[in-house]
Amino acid sequence: MLLASIVLLFVIGYLVIALEHPLHIDKAATALFIGASCWALYVLGVDTLLPQDRIPETFRAEVAAHGHELSPHEMAMHFVSEGQFLPLIGEIAYILFFLMGAMTIVELVDAYEGFSIITDRITTRNKVKLMWTVCLLTFFLSAVLDNLTTTIVMVSLMKKLIANRDTRLYFCGLIVIAANAGGAWTVIGDVTTTMLWIGDKISTVEVMKSLLLPSLACLAVPLAVSSLFLKGEVDRPSSKSGSHDKTLEPWHSQLFLILGFSGLIFVPIFKSVTHLPPFLGMMFSLSIIWIVSEFVKHDLDDATRSSTNVVTVLKKIDSASILFFLGILLAVGSLQSTGVLRSLAAWLSDAVPNMQAVAMIIGLLSAVVDNVPLVAAGIGMYDYPKDSTFWLFLAYCAGTGGSCLIIGSAAGVAAMGLEKIDFIWYIKRVSLMALVGYLGGAGVFMVQERIMPHDQSVEVDHKIEQAAHELEAESHH
Repeated sequence: MLLASIVLLFVIGYLVIALEHPLHIDKAATALFIGASCWALYVLGVDTLLPQDRIPETFRAEVAAHGHELSPHEMAMHFVSEGQFLPLIGEIAYILFFLMGAMTIVELVDAYEGFSIITDRITTRNKVKLMWTVCLLTFFLSAVLDNLTTTIVMVSLMKKLIANRDTRLYFCGLIVIAANAGGAWTVIGDVTTTMLWIGDKISTVEVMKSLLLPSLACLAVPLAVSSLFLKGEVDRPSSKSGSHDKTLEPWHSQLFLILGFSGLIFVPIFKSVTHLPPFLGMMFSLSIIWIVSEFVKHDLDDATRSSTNVVTVLKKIDSASILFFLGILLAVGSLQSTGVLRSLAAWLSDAVPNMQAVAMIIGLLSAVVDNVPLVAAGIGMYDYPKDSTFWLFLAYCAGTGGSCLIIGSAAGVAAMGLEKIDFIWYIKRVSLMALVGYLGGAGVFMVQERIMPHDQSVEVDHKIEQAAHELEAESHH
């Protein structure tokens, strides 16, 4: 009964999150509620929900080694707190600190107007050329930054480049597709890919090798179709909206653009060299940029110093998104701890034996509900080797499937808010293009796997790694 209550609470919370806009309830509040409530229900019914045979013998032996004599109830409570909840909090903290660091770096680059160096160089008025230029720029920017920030930067740019609202909205729809496609093929471009990377499901180089072409196809197909009916030139706004801060020198913007990109690119290098959690690399990069900012600000006037101060920049961080991730990952963690996700994985594997089809279904579902809990659930449900076809395809599907609806991704929601894009308008003008691109990219991935299947080599590497660990364990004994 309690297990059914936990699942029901999660499902209802999920629906409230999906209907955030019509219900006018922030999804972060709902996520925090279901995250805390699911764990509370689990603990209240721990004697029923956690049979004694599910507590690992290694954990029991460790408790006994410390000389503790615990009753069955105390043992279950101790395992929930020490063996399940604390490791989960550690995994969540890795993700949240990583996101906070990345957001701060990007906001700091924006405060010093570093992105204007890129956007000011777009001069063409031809609709087709402008579309390809803007979308390819969005694609590669979101691979280094993240799709949310890139969308905000590029949608803001459209207000300076295109006067006609209908044309501008269409370009914004394509920017959403480009940002999501670009974020899918690097470990720092999309939060779901980052989750898979931090969870040690995919590696930096392998995801770039495997998903670059599918992600490009996901963007190229809608752009190719759009090129057939986009004609003429765009009209520029009569007066430029917004002006650069006159007290900032060009070298300020150049310096912080270089520092920002270098700092973000350095993170995967830091992880591969030190084998420490990625958020430490992100914090290291942030500390360097922060220190440089402290030296640079002495030459600025009071107003500019205030707007570029890191403490001021920290206030711009999307704290609601951070709390949303915390709540939803707690909720999914409770389902994993109670064994619900394992049961769901077994049922899904029986109902849909093809795992690529499962990944595609998850991708399409992410257009309706948030992709963060979907990927978190996938991580808890399946136990495939690192860099297996399933994890790589899941990274592509979860990253790009959300483009099919305006509310299906953080990039889409940002564009919706900035330009007041109507939900139905997006379905009529952009959704079909996004779906065709999504299927096209999935097709490219499957062709790649037929030509160069890497699952066999991954499985061999996994077995070699397991054998090495066993030999090491035996040598210790």
